[in-house]
Parts: sequence; structure tokens; C-alpha cells
Amino acid sequence: MHTDTERCLRAVQAKEARFDGWFFTAVLTTGIYCRPSCPVVPPKPQNMRFYPSAAACQQAGFRACKRCRPDTSPGSPEWNQRADLVARAMRLIGDGIVDREGVPGLAARLGYSTRQIERQLLAELGAGPLALARAQRAQTARLLVETTALPMAEIAFAAGFASIRTFNDTVREVYALAPSELRTRALRGTQRTNGTGTPGALTLRLPFRAPLNPDNLFGHLAATAVPGVEEWRDGAYRRTLRLPYGHGIAALTPAPDHIGCRLTLTDLRDLPVAISRCRRMLDLDADPVAIDDLLRTDPLLTPLVDKAPGRRVPRTVDEAEFAVRAVLGQQVSTAAARTHAARLVVAHGEPVDDPDGGLTHLFPSPDALAALDPESLALPRSRRTTLTTLVHQLAAGDLRLGADSDWDEARVRLAELPGFGPWTVEAIAMRALGDPDAFLATDLGMRRAAQELGLPSTPAALTARAAAWRPWRAYAVQYLWATDDHPINFMPM
Repeated sequence: MHTDTERCLRAVQAKEARFDGWFFTAVLTTGIYCRPSCPVVPPKPQNMRFYPSAAACQQAGFRACKRCRPDTSPGSPEWNQRADLVARAMRLIGDGIVDREGVPGLAARLGYSTRQIERQLLAELGAGPLALARAQRAQTARLLVETTALPMAEIAFAAGFASIRTFNDTVREVYALAPSELRTRALRGTQRTNGTGTPGALTLRLPFRAPLNPDNLFGHLAATAVPGVEEWRDGAYRRTLRLPYGHGIAALTPAPDHIGCRLTLTDLRDLPVAISRCRRMLDLDADPVAIDDLLRTDPLLTPLVDKAPGRRVPRTVDEAEFAVRAVLGQQVSTAAARTHAARLVVAHGEPVDDPDGGLTHLFPSPDALAALDPESLALPRSRRTTLTTLVHQLAAGDLRLGADSDWDEARVRLAELPGFGPWTVEAIAMRALGDPDAFLATDLGMRRAAQELGLPSTPAALTARAAAWRPWRAYAVQYLWATDDHPINFMPM
């Protein structure tokens, strides 16, 4: 979008928050860059330059605006609606791969040369993987400086910097303030939320593009919560997280203009990964205006969209976990699926401490589940075979469902597994892989809802009608499920 100068100018002059994260505005006369909705008086058009990423702005020598804080914008929806090389690279960078494995590790996961990845990222984002990872480190550092009382040395290494000097230089360059000055400003503005300085505990806000309808999002997560791993407590959805350096607990609370997020981490180096996974689970980088506008072109969907706009697709923080839960949920009720999952958690999950609630375990890893005795599973024999085949494929690395997955290839690999039909494959594509065009044409609840609305109810006819909803068919599923007289009113496991 940043190449469409006229459109960008209109968005900046109208202070359109919808386009925050789509592009960034750099101001030649001040040397700063802003989000489109920055509340200050827009600069003259001849003084504006538009960039596709905060990293590109920083690489061009611009500093982040202290007023609108552009580095905290929602992420571009582009990376969640595509599965090409650039989109997969961006998801992996958000998941901290460059900090942990370097650019060669990123290239190895994507199956391309480092030169090819550099070239494509530079062409589309104006910055290479190292610059993009550096921008993420700077944002993490700012968050830790402003919301904790941790010593600066601890913050530097938690944010992923190799040295304190690099940390200081980067923060000064990006924000035009020393780390200590950032903390002073935050204290003066009462922005710091963790005044006790408790190590590992952070409270922050996750931004999103309005509108957001929290009912289907949090309702589904609460209704399908696996005891010990997830819970709904005091108005917040809480769950355990398996992270690269340790584990954590996330508590997510819906608010009118943000999602409240409290993270308790055993290792603060996991902060950017935890934030990225929470955002992905709640689908916070979606562009609901574009999605709803397209779905409204179908007259039978228009009343559903107008009644509750901004529905999101509830996703997951762990792709392998969801794949296992999808198999456990085949042809059984939501309650039965939760019971089967809870048994696996107690038998094979890793215990965790949760002083603030009732969470007890991490969901079992594929390696742990690969060692289980199939005869111990209270499942039909065919489903035991399906589950054990899946976890062995995941544990061996023969099946990859992570942020680097090619959606079409993953569908093919899943369909080859015994017991994997269209419903299971598309459920995993929608919830785990994050494909916004995944479509559950065989889902009984959705077919029943379609029939009530006057839409075709056979899978083939419904799929043909849904061609007009592309590339947002997964969101149409959420609106259709809202019409079904179902005790949960959300897509089942």
C-alpha cells in the first residue's frame, strides 16, 4: 500500500486508524516517522515519505514519534493472509527465529538461500531480516524499560541485544532518548504498570483494528478450554504457554480499545514470542473493515455482519497442540473433546505453578505424546491410529505446522494421514495454520446455519456459493456459526 501515494495521503489526512501497521509516514522536516492516525497536524504532502515497515523507517534514519508510538501499531494484516515466502519470513521473525538462530536459521526453515530472502524482504518491506529483527528488539526493550523496574543490563539481554552498548545505541537511535530517559517519561506519564518490579510479570496492552467483537473470540476459547491448560477467570482468558526459553502464563482481557495482557514468564527473552503468539491466537492483526465489506456483498450475510461486525477467527498459540485437539474432537461433543485432552494433559503434560489461578500444566509436546501407550487412550482403535500417527509425524519433523508452513503443502500432508478428512484438515488450516480462506464445508453446524439462512447446505453447493467470500471464508464461518442454535455458538473443536 505504501506505493499508492494518493491513498496514503488521504489516510494520513483523515487520521485513519484502520491503516496503522499497513504503512508508516516519515516526515523529512522533523526526521520522525508516525502511524497514519497520529493526532498531530499532518505535515505538508511534499514533506512526507511512506514506508512499508517501521524497520524501513529506522533504516532510512527516521526516529519513532513520541506522540503516536508507531512501533506499537497492530501488525500488517498482509502477513496473516498470505503464505508466500515474505509472509512466512515475517511470521518467523515475529516468532524470534532471527534472534535465536540468525538469518541462516531463518533461511533453513524456509528452504531458500539467505540472499533470496534478503532480496525479497528488501523489495517488499524496505528492510532485510536483521533490520526487521532489530526493530522488534527495540520495541521489546522499550516495553521492558517502561513497564518494569528491571536493571537496564537485564533488559538489554532479555530483549535480545548482544551487548549493553548495542542496546543503548539502538534505543537512542530509534527513540531519540536514552533508556533511562524512556523510563523517566513513562513514570511521569504513569505508564508503568508493574510497579513492584516482579521478575517475569508484565502487564501491557495489545492493540487491534476496530471493530472487534469479543463474543465469538473469547466465548469459543473459554467454552473449549482444556482444564489445567486454559481457564476463564475474573473476566480473563488464561492459558499456559510453551516458549523457546521456558514457559509462561498469559491472561487476556477484552477491553473496548485494546486487549489487556498480563504475561508471567520464566525467561524474559520469551517476551516478543509470547506477545506474537497471543496476537496470533486472537487474530488481532486482521483488517475487519475489509473483511466485513467483502462479506456484505452477499445479501444473506449482510444482516449477520451488520448485527455483530468485527468477528475474528479464534486461533491457537501452539499449532501441534491444536492438531492433536482436532483429532480428539472428531465426531464427539465439545465436552468429550475437553475430557480426552484433559486426560492427556494430566498423564503427559509438564507441571507448572500458577499462584494466580488454576492452571497446572503445559499441553504435552509431540515428543511426550509419541512415547505414550496407545492402549491407554480411551478412544476407538481407528482414532488411536490417527492420533499416534500424527504425533509421530510431528515429533520426527516430517509434518510441520509452524509459522513457516506452506498452507497448501501442509493440507496435502495432513490429508495423507489416516483418519484425516476434509473437516479435520480445514479445521487445522483455519485455527492452527491461520489460513483466512479455510472453509469447513462439511461442518454440520455450519451447514445447518446455512440452511436456516437460505444458503445451499450441501458441501459442494455451499463451497460454490462461498467462492464469492474469498479470501475471507474463514470469517464467513464465524458469522454463520453465530446463527446456529448451538450451546456454545462457536465453531467446535
